[in-house]
Amino acid sequence: MDYPEIISTHKNGDPIGIYSICSADPTVLRASLKQAKADGTSVLIEATSNQVDQNGGYTGHTPATFREMVYQIADEEGFDRDAIILGGDHLGPNRWQDQTPDIAMAHAEELVRVYVAAGYTKIHLDCSFSCVGDPYPITDEIAAERAARLMKVCEETAPEAGTADRIRYVIGTEVPVPGGHQSELGELTPTSAEAARTTLAKHREAFDKVGLTDIWPKISALVVQPAVEFDHLKVVDYRTDMTTELRTVLDNEPTLVFEAHSTDYQTPENLAQLVKDHWAILKVGPGLTFNLREGLFALAHIEDELIPAEKRSNLRQVVEARMVEDPARWEKYYTGSADEQRIARRYSYSDRMRYYWPDEQLKEAREVLLKNLSEVDIPLPLLSQYLPHQYDRVRSGELENTPEALLLDRVRDAIRPYAAACYPSLEA
Repeated sequence: MDYPEIISTHKNGDPIGIYSICSADPTVLRASLKQAKADGTSVLIEATSNQVDQNGGYTGHTPATFREMVYQIADEEGFDRDAIILGGDHLGPNRWQDQTPDIAMAHAEELVRVYVAAGYTKIHLDCSFSCVGDPYPITDEIAAERAARLMKVCEETAPEAGTADRIRYVIGTEVPVPGGHQSELGELTPTSAEAARTTLAKHREAFDKVGLTDIWPKISALVVQPAVEFDHLKVVDYRTDMTTELRTVLDNEPTLVFEAHSTDYQTPENLAQLVKDHWAILKVGPGLTFNLREGLFALAHIEDELIPAEKRSNLRQVVEARMVEDPARWEKYYTGSADEQRIARRYSYSDRMRYYWPDEQLKEAREVLLKNLSEVDIPLPLLSQYLPHQYDRVRSGELENTPEALLLDRVRDAIRPYAAACYPSLEA
């Protein structure tokens, strides 16, 4: 099923959903495509405005080059390109909050234009950020007006891209911070039903004002806070009893479901309950690269046991050295003593390490690690020690005992609960 069909099926009473892969890491993308191929489902891959923009973002990718990277990996995996849904996440003035609204929104208009022109069909319009001179927090009226302005650009661009009939939008002003929280989380409360209804009403008004009166069937999701989050060391688990009233907001909206951000590290039971409670779009990001890091560190420990010291990748040490040498991507998030910062750099749920994997030294260390282990037989007892789930699959004949296969499967461990929650029939 494609994205609009999944939303329609959910609204018709079948508790299915779709999970969104929010990562630009090639290994994560490959693992995601392998999982979807094994399950026989489509796959939703979203790039965020931090990662991918008209200037390259922090990954160096524009929407067009990111699309081509995804397609190349899909071709290598024998995955049908037509089963890939590409989305843009947090598209709005996020990257230009230090500019005045006029300048920031001019950049944001070009941002959404290049995403839609590149064939992305799930567009999250996020204008919840305050720019220079804006009130803080931003008002529903301002956010809605800016979203309407960006949507008009999308609608003008979609026919040229051949996606006018497939493009769908996500709106909402209670949006978790892209990339995760900077400080420790306190108690969370869900969005109130009244606030959610106000958000819908203000967006309707704003769309009408710019001549988008008939756009509503293309609005597929509303982002609200179901009181689900994580910080460096803690996960706030979903509680269905806290969203009873909020869940009624979309009862009379035939095309709308909720979209849940920051669902990383929720239990499989919580993910399944979120889908049943109409959070039919589950987004996962840092949790994927968290598992990637776990897999790489496990392989590095195995390397220490099998490879002479002078030939080792020293991956863990290289990562630590680069993060200390270039602290800009983690230092404002990880406070405390030197030991507390060290633990956070390596093991935090928010996984700021993910920003460093494109670094040339880290890429080289990863290549050496995988090459070293591909040239030896990994003893099963070592596999049991460091990658026990993969050990079980190797023993049962489901998985090859090669470093790349082991790493990809470790990433898939983060995806499997999402697949089970969104496609319950897979478990049958």
